[in-house]
Amino acid sequence: MSRIKIEVPEQLPFRTKISIRISDINYGGHVGNDSILSILHEARLQWLKEKGMTELNFFGAGLIMRDAAILFRSEMFHGEEVEVALGPEDVKPTGFELYYRITRLASGTVAVLAKTGMVHYDYAKKKIAVLSEEDLLHLSGKDHLK
Repeated sequence: MSRIKIEVPEQLPFRTKISIRISDINYGGHVGNDSILSILHEARLQWLKEKGMTELNFFGAGLIMRDAAILFRSEMFHGEEVEVALGPEDVKPTGFELYYRITRLASGTVAVLAKTGMVHYDYAKKKIAVLSEEDLLHLSGKDHLK
């Protein structure tokens, strides 16, 4: 029985493919739990790049990870290609939840469900930053409603 419950939205707006590297593999012959955060990080950086942003320049602020939850559902192996789908939810002026689904492309099996709590952060001032209403609408995908 899983202690962690992660309810990943069915529709996640961003998708990217990632190949499992030999450095992701542990002594059990599959992706190590420590490598999952690196895979999520790579997918997050690709999502930001598509938006013309970085973790240090996100709507004029930065991003810092507050927390992470990972639910392992299937092994992944060296050389395997996976799809990482992700998208923001629960967008607030000071942060949001970023949900992820990692799917093994060869089998269509969902291997990992995850969530990271992301905070808007001003690295120069070393404090939480507040995003504008316009930026929040853009981040949540609701700016088309204007």
